[in-house]
Amino acid sequence: MASIVAVLLVAAAVQAFPSINTRQSITALTTSQIDQFTSYTYYASAGYCTNTQTLAWDCGTNCDANPEFKPYWFVGYDPNLDTVIVSHQGTNPSEIMPLITDADFFLTTLDSTLFPGISSDIEVHNGFGDAQASTATDVLAAVESAMSTYSTTSVTMVGHSLGAAITLLDSVYLPLWLPAGTTFTTIGYGLPRVGNQAFANYVDANLHLTHINNEEDPIPICPGMFLGFVHPAGEVHIEDSGEWAACPGQDNPSTQCIVGDVPEIWDGDESDHDGPYNGVEMGC
Repeated sequence: MASIVAVLLVAAAVQAFPSINTRQSITALTTSQIDQFTSYTYYASAGYCTNTQTLAWDCGTNCDANPEFKPYWFVGYDPNLDTVIVSHQGTNPSEIMPLITDADFFLTTLDSTLFPGISSDIEVHNGFGDAQASTATDVLAAVESAMSTYSTTSVTMVGHSLGAAITLLDSVYLPLWLPAGTTFTTIGYGLPRVGNQAFANYVDANLHLTHINNEEDPIPICPGMFLGFVHPAGEVHIEDSGEWAACPGQDNPSTQCIVGDVPEIWDGDESDHDGPYNGVEMGC
């Protein structure tokens, strides 16, 4: 399983994004709304870079897109935006596909030590859960340190592919430990399904999540719903036309959304997994 590379900072206020979770009909994002995701996309892409590149903030286009960023181990801070971001490394389709299609994975409860008070009804993919748990306390310490150093109360979490799955779990974990009044935003790209119905419901009730899928990417339709996995709300689907469609609800079956557009794995195209997301391809 790919290791986590970096925690970065993100680049826009929560209020700048459309209220995806509360939409009652499929609508197209405007060009300005789409453009507001671009800094986040670069930060997610930079998660693929090495520790050395990230700490020096010398990772080519991904770093050049956000030159004011100040990396801080797993945590970074942007003085212009006064925000901390956590960014996890993703992986390519050939490496993540076995994690979400082989018979070895299963749904399991969250670690009660890391997730105190979380209902035992909430279950997540065991592989994703193990990956998040392996660095959870380190990530928390880094975020706490960055928040204290830069006197900020905003945390944004981004990731692509496997990184998006780990990021989503961090988005459940960190609010349990960080001070009241901290604001959180989560943006995932090519997000696979992470947990069961109770998990999706919890995310919808407690997080501000947007998960962006590109065209016929098959990763977001795995693991299958028939195995008990459910996507939270907050989907944005990039259609072949280039339109970004805001899809309300959980696993919206419309052909404008990923479940309807890619009903089976063989209907998908793995080459769509890395993007482009408004011109940005994932990878360092």
